[in-house]
Amino acid sequence: MLKARILTTIVLIPLFLGALFSLSDELWIGVTLAVTMIACWEWGRMAGFSKMLVQFYLVLSFMLSWFVLWLIHVDSARILFFYGASAIFWLVVAPSWLAFGWHTRHPLIMALAGWVVLIPTWLALIDLRLYGPWLLLGVMAIVWIADTAAYFAGKRFGEHKLAPSISPGKTWEGVAGAAAGVGIYAWFLVFSGNTDALAIDPPWLILSIWALMVFSIIGDLFESSVKRNAGLKDSGSILPGHGGILDRIDSLTAALPLAALGLMLIQQLP
Repeated sequence: MLKARILTTIVLIPLFLGALFSLSDELWIGVTLAVTMIACWEWGRMAGFSKMLVQFYLVLSFMLSWFVLWLIHVDSARILFFYGASAIFWLVVAPSWLAFGWHTRHPLIMALAGWVVLIPTWLALIDLRLYGPWLLLGVMAIVWIADTAAYFAGKRFGEHKLAPSISPGKTWEGVAGAAAGVGIYAWFLVFSGNTDALAIDPPWLILSIWALMVFSIIGDLFESSVKRNAGLKDSGSILPGHGGILDRIDSLTAALPLAALGLMLIQQLP
């Protein structure tokens, strides 16, 4: 499993970086939409949809995604509605879902949850790249550093479980490790001058990066909760050693839309 995981990572990293830095905007939209549709298929499976309903959900998700993109093309300000819906979900709904141990298999609720989780993530992948590939990569790096630091800190020091009924492997020591790793990354960005163009005061930038780390953990736990309710270990098997697409982007589904919303609001400040 470890060998497959490493080999898959070795293949994925250059493919992702090549797409991020070389594809035209139109091709980037198409590639990220394809990945989003795979995630929608996995979500339908985790939601307990029948095979026919999963197929219907996939078609409907595809049509809805293009319709949303068209709406934004007509009036770019409309993207705030979708980022706002995402923010409400991650600030209120997901934490409540986790805190109260909600479990539902209602098709409509699960379908709506999937769209609120995945469509704003797709829009953020498009939107953040318009600021520049390096900015999108920098935001994604917050999540990757947090995941890596949490893993090693949890392995070495982990004793106190974070959410044993949802994800037994996660610990508060892992969270502390993630905070430390992301904090170092944030300070590096500030002192390197790579964030000057964002016009954000360093203390606020560091706090924002830590906030994105927290929500990335919530995104991870939320997907783990849905998988556990479905009796699944992984969301899929498309990525050998890693599971499914959702297993790789669960933390990003919370962090990316919130980062995109924050940047939009900053741009509107006088």
